[in-house]
This record gives sequence, structure tokens and C-alpha cells, in this order.
Amino acid sequence: MTEYSFILKYRLSDEDRDADALVERLGEAGCTDALVGVGIAGRLALDFTREAGSAREAVRSALTDIKVAIPTATLVEAAPDLVGLTDVADLMGVARQSMRKLMLGHDDFPLPVHDGSVVLWHLADVLEWLDGRKGYEPDPVVRETAAAARAVNIARESHRYVTDAPENLKRLVA
Repeated sequence: MTEYSFILKYRLSDEDRDADALVERLGEAGCTDALVGVGIAGRLALDFTREAGSAREAVRSALTDIKVAIPTATLVEAAPDLVGLTDVADLMGVARQSMRKLMLGHDDFPLPVHDGSVVLWHLADVLEWLDGRKGYEPDPVVRETAAAARAVNIARESHRYVTDAPENLKRLVA
């Protein structure tokens, strides 16, 4: 068994705004391994450190426990997933400029998810790319957890939008 650290963020319905009741229900459902954050009205963040046989199992069991405790909550995001270069540099213990130089110097650096004034990548993609490169040794547990978070976020987005996408567009982006 390995410990996996991840965050699940939710939007709450109007009937699920009592923080004390939420904490009690989450504890009863098995989320005693999470720090509960309710600092933003109508939002809930759960910072888990969960033991499991795999990151996917840890995240999946947490999602299941939360669904039992708060069935009306809507998942917003699983983390760690979307990151900027500064986030990756901090995680790898290097300066942002070093990470930027590495990115610019390699045509095969992962494509960003968003490329604008803020550029974002899936952390799992960047860690996979860094793995085995001289001077970079991504933590395998973080890499596995980032891949599990990416899978959850992609599934969430797909579920939200797949029915709205025209068939010809689905074929173009597949």
C-alpha cells in the first residue's frame, strides 16, 4: 500500500452548505483521511492522503466516498493536474527559467492544454516527458497521482461536453 496525495474540488448545492454537517457526513462515509476546506461559499475542497494499491484506486475510492456523503455535489476538478511551468519547476526543485529553457529547447515537449497569457499543461504529460532525462527524476507516486487526476478531469469534461459536440467535430479531434 502506498500513500497518495490529491485534491478533489466540488461545487455544492444550496442544501449542502452547512460546513459542520458536511464534515460529519464525510467522516461517516470514510473521508477521515482528508482535510476539508470550505472557505469559498458553495465550494468544497478535500485534500486527501489516502493509502491504496494504486493512485487510480485511491482517487476512485475517494470519489465514491464523497458521492455517498454528498450525492448532490458536482466535481469541479481533481488535482494535481493542470500546471504552469512554475509549478513544474517547483516540483522538480529547479528554477522556472531552467524549466522554460528545457521546454523551448525541445520540439517534443508536451503540448499545452491551454496556450495563452497563462500556459497550462497536464502535469502527468510533463512528468512522463521528464522521466529519464538527465537531472530530472520525477517522483513515481506523484507521476501516478497526476495521471489519475488527469483521467478524472478528462472523463468529467468528456461527460459534460460529448453530447454537445457535432459528430463531424468529434471525428476531427479524435
